[in-house]
Amino acid sequence: MLAKRIIPCLDIKDGQTVKGINFENLRSAGDPVELGAEYSRQGADELVFLDITASHEGRKTFVDLVRRIARHINIPFTVGGGIHELRDVDKLLGAGADKVSVNSAALRNPDLISEIAQNFGSQVCTVAIDAKFDGGEWTCYLNGGRIPTERKLFEWAKEAQERGAGEILFTSMNHDGVKQGFANEALRTLSESLNIPIIASGGAGAMSHFSDVFTEGKADAALAASIFHFKEIGIQELKKYLCEKGIAVRK
Repeated sequence: MLAKRIIPCLDIKDGQTVKGINFENLRSAGDPVELGAEYSRQGADELVFLDITASHEGRKTFVDLVRRIARHINIPFTVGGGIHELRDVDKLLGAGADKVSVNSAALRNPDLISEIAQNFGSQVCTVAIDAKFDGGEWTCYLNGGRIPTERKLFEWAKEAQERGAGEILFTSMNHDGVKQGFANEALRTLSESLNIPIIASGGAGAMSHFSDVFTEGKADAALAASIFHFKEIGIQELKKYLCEKGIAVRK
């Protein structure tokens, strides 16, 4: 069995790490460079940086901030937000990112996934999907959860895979920041219908939620923010707990 990954997420707004509930009511969570360095020291498997207002504000990701964070970490680094063309990907990889995460731009222009995969390799292309469960189905949203689309979670994830995505980062907007557990049923459906890794996001509040997402949700990785930022759970403490539950994790 491949080891499950634990991934802290830095949601960035105005150069600072923030965290909200259901994508709203954002509060400051600290300096992203310091947090990134600390997670690297603690043994996080990867780090995700999402410039959460770049698409909404119609601007590019903070490349200088990406460069500063990259200098202080020695783990794989995924960057998303405001990526619209191959030139953006090239700049971020040049600044120290290992992978890029595309969300709104990919929904608007699905060919972007194929272009990234063909030019940089599928391993560089993470497709992030923000979806909300409403009326019996999961609807995908644009611009940091602000604008609903006609696309549905499972068919869009399948298309993303077919176009060359290396992995799917699925955030349940219903579960985001609520700390009541991940959207395990939807995650299991994704995992069983696709053959690329699934990263679970939205809902982490206790160590048991991580064991559940790996066993019930069949996720390959679990991403969390506030429980790490506010020191509610330590990464080594979490990995020890998962090992005791018989779940393979990287030491």
